[in-house]
Amino acid sequence: MIEVNIKDFGGKSGGTFDNTNSFKAAFEEISKNGGGKLTVGTGIWLTGPIDLVDNSTLELSEGAELSFLTDPSEYPPAFTRWEGVECYAMHSLIRASDCKNVTVTGKGLINGNGSDWWGIVKAKKTAGQSKPMASYELALAELNPGYENQAGGGGGRETQFLRPSLIEFINCQHVTLEGVHIKNSPFWTVHPLYVDDLVLRDLKIENPYSAPNTDGIDVDSCTNVQILNCFVAVGDDGICLKSGSGPDGIRVNRPTVNVTIKDCTVRFAHGGIVLGSETAAGIQHVHAENCDLSGTDRGIRIKSRRGRGGDLYDIELKNLVMDDTLCPIAMNMYYKCGITDTKSPLFSLEKQPVTSETPRIHDVKIIGCRGKNCKASAGFIVGLPEMPIDNLEIRDCHFTTDESSDRSPMESDMFYGLPEVTVKSFRVRNAPGAKFENVTIDGPKETFIYE
Repeated sequence: MIEVNIKDFGGKSGGTFDNTNSFKAAFEEISKNGGGKLTVGTGIWLTGPIDLVDNSTLELSEGAELSFLTDPSEYPPAFTRWEGVECYAMHSLIRASDCKNVTVTGKGLINGNGSDWWGIVKAKKTAGQSKPMASYELALAELNPGYENQAGGGGGRETQFLRPSLIEFINCQHVTLEGVHIKNSPFWTVHPLYVDDLVLRDLKIENPYSAPNTDGIDVDSCTNVQILNCFVAVGDDGICLKSGSGPDGIRVNRPTVNVTIKDCTVRFAHGGIVLGSETAAGIQHVHAENCDLSGTDRGIRIKSRRGRGGDLYDIELKNLVMDDTLCPIAMNMYYKCGITDTKSPLFSLEKQPVTSETPRIHDVKIIGCRGKNCKASAGFIVGLPEMPIDNLEIRDCHFTTDESSDRSPMESDMFYGLPEVTVKSFRVRNAPGAKFENVTIDGPKETFIYE
């Protein structure tokens, strides 16, 4: 095991010298020696993609900043899962593939310089682009036959502008990411995929609320995960658990199992602690406690729909603070994102045939949670008529709605097909076994609406 400095490989700070080859040489040397640590000292270090190796540590000293190039052509195709479907996308800014014993640590900053990427997304949408046009999009389209029919969540699969995540670990074991400040991701920020034994600790993750699809942490088909004392403020979901989407996720069949989330803070995000909407292989044995999810759109968010599949169960969410949300608890089986046909059978109120693509949610406990100033509603629980939410227990919780807010109860989550309600009550539909014990709701003229 060796210890080296980026300067040993010709690295230069200052924010103008391209250090891509210096990082490549450093990790090649670490790999050749069976492992080691690369230290990056104070200064701004401009670079393209970085590939980590077995038994390696990347340590960013206090005052160090990794600043990433924003030319999409610098990030060649790499195999991954993008919005729930295995495919090729742009190489992540920092990536570890098929590695063991990988650590990224320190008190430095990792800056994805995402504004350039978000600007490209906006320009493509403004121009109405609906197919690949740029050379890097055409290259991905060639590697992803049938992409036109693949599911997406609204990130832009039809153009094949498959932006890179900022940090991705894929097919790895024994991974630690700790201490660093991460900001301005092009797409999802931290994306562990097919990882066993993962620790995410003491992270600070920040993206503007307006930045598209910039989830904070997306744990994707991983096992034995700890997310501890992290701060996340982002432009999409905050701390999110996933397991693939629809037929492709069912084919891969790798659930997310054994996840602990403790002492975390999430701000501004579409959802604080989130399960889904990519649920195909299932999400099980999840425990979250002592987190502050105030200021998010939804504190607890569990979302899926027909066609996405998956069995979600043994979920305990305890002692969460969710002040100033639209809706503190949203469990939504009519999630709409990625679908434009509002009349699709996916959103029918009638029973549909139960198949392998029918999602299921059961055995969920929400205990000791509170939320003040809930602007849209006190809660939103909507299962499917053919697959009701079963064995749901909510107890020792207190919620207060903001009756002066002009936000509609229909903004509790993103859905199609459900009838309109106008009272900011706790809405329960297709969850006949839901048990509420010592749950108080102040504000609306009706506390619960059962459908």
